[in-house]
Amino acid sequence: MSSLEIKSSSFGRETKLPLSPPLVEGNAHEPLGEELKEVEESAKEIIKFTTEKLSIDEASQLVISPLCGAVSLFVGTTRNNFEGKKVISLEYEAYLPMAETEIRKICSDIRQKWPVKHIAVFHRLGLVPVSEASIIIAVSSAHRAASLQAVSYAIDTLKAKVPIWKKEKYEESSSSWKRNKECFWTTSD
Repeated sequence: MSSLEIKSSSFGRETKLPLSPPLVEGNAHEPLGEELKEVEESAKEIIKFTTEKLSIDEASQLVISPLCGAVSLFVGTTRNNFEGKKVISLEYEAYLPMAETEIRKICSDIRQKWPVKHIAVFHRLGLVPVSEASIIIAVSSAHRAASLQAVSYAIDTLKAKVPIWKKEKYEESSSSWKRNKECFWTTSD
């Protein structure tokens, strides 16, 4: 018995599409088993600190999974003003061993709270000009609620716990190290 096919041409490549799904032998109520194993993949966390310009596309692509219907992103950029002063750039420093450890803890916390697949956290170090990204957080999950909540938790917790410091550089040649209001060690009781 032959199956009907529709031929579709896209950009000079010919693709044959079946008119109906292929027949599968066996009980129709059995789990797909082998087919699902082919798409299983290990969860991953990608943490990157760099002085290079951050790529939103790279972070997004690293967390895409065929098992997920959602990729949520947070992109923090340098704005051009703060309290009436014209900001020309930010400068970031970090204590890298501790920063990476703390971000891994955040990833672990996220996995305890929400069913997410992949997590990417990119943070820029050194000078970051106005409108460029300082941080990108990307999370994939089967459904949007989990990845949206995870991204929000990640940035809030990162700002509170990770040893990364920011200096604002102003147009009038002055600069100021900024205290992170969310940071647990700067709060006084």
